Amino acid sequence: MLKLLSFNWETLLIEVGIIAFKIIGIFIAFLIVKKIGNKVIDRTFTRLQDKQNISLGRAHTLQKLMENILSYVLIFMLVASIFGIFNIPVASLIAGAGVVGLAIGFGAQGLVSDVVTGFFLLLEKQIDVNDYVTLGALDGVVESVGLRTTQIRGFDGTLHYIPNRDIKSVSNHSRGNMRALVDIKIAYDENIDQAIIVMQEACEQVAANNPAIVDGPNVIGVQEIGTSDIVLRVIAKTVNGEQWEVERQLRKAIKEAFDAKDNSDVTSGQPSS
Repeated sequence: MLKLLSFNWETLLIEVGIIAFKIIGIFIAFLIVKKIGNKVIDRTFTRLQDKQNISLGRAHTLQKLMENILSYVLIFMLVASIFGIFNIPVASLIAGAGVVGLAIGFGAQGLVSDVVTGFFLLLEKQIDVNDYVTLGALDGVVESVGLRTTQIRGFDGTLHYIPNRDIKSVSNHSRGNMRALVDIKIAYDENIDQAIIVMQEACEQVAANNPAIVDGPNVIGVQEIGTSDIVLRVIAKTVNGEQWEVERQLRKAIKEAFDAKDNSDVTSGQPSS
């Protein structure tokens, strides 16, 4: 009786060791296949981008999506393989998933909505990776577009995970040229026409040295009359993503132009106008 118990114990340990070895082997195979698959996807989209003239953002978007799909497929195969080790039929897994899915169907409505919305976001090319977008109250640069969530990086560095079902409206700031807009305040006693001339000269100097400016900049005139100052507006069209830098350069150039005008008036003994 003692020998039989000893034999059964040893057999159990061997079987447990074999099962553990198989599970470890499956996990290692999962990691290897996933790594190889991601490399193949990366090379494939790099070649497509070169041959088919696909934009970098679009290529990154589709690449992230394919990597996500590959991960889901491999996870399902991993779970099915582990079930196979314990002699549980995959058909039972699928049937059980159907029963569970029916039981939690009402709770899974949000997930279905995520997938449907994500599908149309990708199909209609509303956003791509590296686009600067506004989604509801959040804005930032898109880092990933998936079937369930969309990730955008805010300008403060925060990474936002947004369920696709919460995306009610999309404002994409990365399609076409952008507008640089600068408002300059001057005092009531300043000569408006002279101020516009000085500002326009500064704008032309900036445009001559900045290839990111597509059109303008132009001083369009008085934008607002405040209680203690007058606002003059400058607008320009710029290459996408360069509008903020152009606005900073315009402010600096206009300030320096006004300073130079004031200094020349003082030197010549003429009153500032």
